[in-house]
Amino acid sequence: MSWLPVASCTVASCVTAPARTVGPVRRVLRVLGALAVVVAGVPWSFAARRFDEKRRSEMSMSWARALLRVLGIRLEVVQGFSVLGGSAVLPVQEPARGGTLLVANHVSWLDPLVVAAIMPCKPLAKSDIAGWPVLGSMVARGGAIFIDRERLSTLPGTVRDVADALAAGHDVAVFPEGTTTCGRGMGPFRPAMFQAAIDAGAPIRPIRLRFRDGDQNPATGPAFVGDDTLLASLGRVIAARGLVIEVTMFPVIAYAPDSGVSRRSLAGIAHATVSGDSPRRHDALMAA
Repeated sequence: MSWLPVASCTVASCVTAPARTVGPVRRVLRVLGALAVVVAGVPWSFAARRFDEKRRSEMSMSWARALLRVLGIRLEVVQGFSVLGGSAVLPVQEPARGGTLLVANHVSWLDPLVVAAIMPCKPLAKSDIAGWPVLGSMVARGGAIFIDRERLSTLPGTVRDVADALAAGHDVAVFPEGTTTCGRGMGPFRPAMFQAAIDAGAPIRPIRLRFRDGDQNPATGPAFVGDDTLLASLGRVIAARGLVIEVTMFPVIAYAPDSGVSRRSLAGIAHATVSGDSPRRHDALMAA
């Protein structure tokens, strides 16, 4: 599909093996641990239907943390500061109602798991994930909203679903690049899901995801780009020693409902916050 975003990253040009690795015994233990967490999550996903949305989200958060832990990934959450200051949008004069749209850069298949591990939220996931054995049903029962990226005609309905979830008080996590990169750079943020925030009157919280190795250098092993396979990416993750996912939480982007702010301008502000570039740079990326 010509309208689908395509990143320039490929495995050959962007992805490198872990600088430091664990031994074969540790790798086997990580695989067994991951299988145990997944299997344990099956009965939970059925039982979760008896609980309210808030409780289900909290249970999903605990499960995501457990899976990251057994894979040998350390979660590190830090507070960030907006490079744009407070004058980019009009502040809301009263406390925001409803949920928050969480927008993050997209590096790996691990990204939704990482966001789910730090706060209760509904992830926006590709529709083909719903067909994955075991995990697909668990993600669906955990409250995920699915998007079919190959059918543009379904996009307005997905935007409505996200807006409805936000209006009902749920935080929703989206990855507006629409594709993954290796983490060394970022693609533009597609504006569609920012319309859902406008429709629901919801604030936006930018989030930056960075993988680091045990030597504090950028790690591209967890990336899932180009013609990479899930098994290959999983193998690099399992082999890595000291893998860290650094999650930078930036201040919310708030705006008055009658400010006339556009989805494109919100996308540019969020992208600039996460990437450190200017909104003008984002417009240039969109036009490319």
